[in-house]
Amino acid sequence: MPFAADPSVPQVVGLVSCVDDRKQDSFCDWVFDTTNNERLAESADWLLAKPIAILSIVLIAALIRFVLHRLIRRLAQRAAEGTVPGVLAKGKGQKLLGASPLLSERRKQRAETMASVLRSITTGVIMSVALLMILDVVGLPIGPLLASAGIVGVAVGFGAQTLVKDFLSGIFLILEDQFGVGDLVDTGMGTIGTVEAVGLRVTRLRDGSGIVWYVRNGEILQVGNHSQGWSTGIVDVSVAYTEDIPRVQRIIAETAEAMAEDEDWSEKILETPTVAGVESVTGTSVTIRVIVKCAPNEHWGVQRELRERIKATFDREDIRVPPPMYPPAGPGAPAQP
Repeated sequence: MPFAADPSVPQVVGLVSCVDDRKQDSFCDWVFDTTNNERLAESADWLLAKPIAILSIVLIAALIRFVLHRLIRRLAQRAAEGTVPGVLAKGKGQKLLGASPLLSERRKQRAETMASVLRSITTGVIMSVALLMILDVVGLPIGPLLASAGIVGVAVGFGAQTLVKDFLSGIFLILEDQFGVGDLVDTGMGTIGTVEAVGLRVTRLRDGSGIVWYVRNGEILQVGNHSQGWSTGIVDVSVAYTEDIPRVQRIIAETAEAMAEDEDWSEKILETPTVAGVESVTGTSVTIRVIVKCAPNEHWGVQRELRERIKATFDREDIRVPPPMYPPAGPGAPAQP
């Protein structure tokens, strides 16, 4: 005969006896019908039926998790083996990006990061469902538990909405490949620097002064990437107003083309430099602009080298630059040379 519950002791959770639960046939019911012994039936239920059911739930959950994780790994592997985007597959860009491991490595990191997030989500969902099923097998009422979890979830959601916003923004930053490690970016908040790490919650930047900035992903509303695909080098060259402009443009174009064909610079210059023409005219000078399409983050070095070569060419071709401008002389001002 089962022990009666003491009415003076509050019952927080009531476990229903398997004998009293006649909603469906079970191993406990079969043992009770066979032996007419309630204690033996309940013991058999707790020692055999419930452990076997719990073990089955755990094994099925582990199998589903294994299959989904394997599928996610295959999808991530296929994503990591993508091709160079069509907008970059032109001219020397295809050769440069195909030969450099940077693009493929970033694509691989992005695929692995998203696969890790998906694996964590699937594991959490599967384990949560399995836990609820195990509680139901044990006999604990899951209705109040789900209601309590919902209330707690709402409370935590209100309190951690900024954290959730940061995580969701980080997922989309990585998924859309807005920037990666090594990129020079402008976050639109006055912070310009090289990306050192991209996490799901924060992004770490280092600016030109060496200062490390930690930017929350949820606060990045717009981002300018100076390193994605290619960069543009712009060189403005000023010559004297009396110079023969068509001749100067031809000499500048020849100098820039020779630099683009140089072995040391051919991989950094993606297309033949373009002499855009006269950018400005003053009473003493004419400024000619040169535009060079370069590999990411290589335009500074290209600009400096091109200026040096143009200067050397001007010296050789006897092309004059504008005379220096001096402030007007006044009383007590030093004499001009």
